[in-house]
Amino acid sequence: MNYILISPYYPKNFQTFAHRLKSAGVQVFGIGEEPYDQLGSELQKSLSEYYRVNSLENVDEVKRAVAFLFFKHGPIDRIESNNEHWLELDAQLREQFNVYGNKTADLKKVKFKSEMKKLFKKAGVPVVEGYVVKNKEDLSKAVGKLGLPVIAKPDSGVGSAATFKLSSDEDIRHFEAEWQETTVYFLEPYVEGGKLCTFDGLTDQNGDIAFQTSFTYNVPTLELVQGQLDLFYVIQKEIDPKLEAYGKAIVKIFGMKERFFHIEFFQLENGDYVALEYNNRLAGGYTIDMYNYAYSIDLFAQYASLVTGSGFKKPDVPNQYCIGVTQRDAYQYQNNTKAIRDKFGDRVKFAERMPEAFAHLQGNQFYAINADTEEEVNEITRFVHERKK
Repeated sequence: MNYILISPYYPKNFQTFAHRLKSAGVQVFGIGEEPYDQLGSELQKSLSEYYRVNSLENVDEVKRAVAFLFFKHGPIDRIESNNEHWLELDAQLREQFNVYGNKTADLKKVKFKSEMKKLFKKAGVPVVEGYVVKNKEDLSKAVGKLGLPVIAKPDSGVGSAATFKLSSDEDIRHFEAEWQETTVYFLEPYVEGGKLCTFDGLTDQNGDIAFQTSFTYNVPTLELVQGQLDLFYVIQKEIDPKLEAYGKAIVKIFGMKERFFHIEFFQLENGDYVALEYNNRLAGGYTIDMYNYAYSIDLFAQYASLVTGSGFKKPDVPNQYCIGVTQRDAYQYQNNTKAIRDKFGDRVKFAERMPEAFAHLQGNQFYAINADTEEEVNEITRFVHERKK
């Protein structure tokens, strides 16, 4: 099998995909912007060949790279980045070279929030009503129907980028000034008191779920960014059956095969859920590492096994909570990395600096810490987030 990894160097923790694919007998090729010497010896050994381009944003240049690898090594079986930023590039390349996986037309339903909402409804999953807004007249009509507060976010976009909470006429005027009607937006009601949570996993080559999990955030993403708050999120030991049922219905209706998925929900105060977004990739940052610590599993290896047709081997040990908890450089904390390791010992699985791309959102210093009970989860988050007086 010939497998092209787009941007194999970044993010750093995704380099393990190359290592595990090679161990599974796959011939792995890389296309990226970094000089070959920057890759490091371990990644170099996992790549049968590396083609450096000046910019991955230059689609023609990347297509030439794929064509070269195709000509030299034969047909390409997979092209993948597992990175949100390159999903459209991946799809264009698959289409150009007739490679298995999502093509450009398949991305409409996972690119536009308005299209996602249609499929959520079709799957029988609750949503809040929303409206596509192209100009100020549309904005006024949508606000009139929904009332304030509302959330305004690009209809095509990821994460919390360019997202606004509109609670007053002043907020609307500020948004209009920033917006300038240059981007199509999607408006929906602000969910008061909602707890942000997910249904995540991996589908096999038939589109069936091979692995599933869920995590919850301490605060919604928009509030986290705007307030530069302390973050923690927790891989759960068990998935609420109602959330699981909704998640499975969404996975089925979207019909993606051999893909990681990351579906965001709000849990309401009454215990029900509303679906927010379907992301056709892994959750960002170090979340895949947290899955591995929580489930005593190697998802990189399991993915390689699934891709090569060997199937997915489920872990045979009980899973634990895994907390992703961060500290921000802007604040002074009572306990540093040494104190945290001294306190929680081998439950501290990971302590790393966050990549700059995620630091504004999540924080600068990241810890992954396992726990057996909710009481331990609360103790860990209090200890890490305790600030100096």
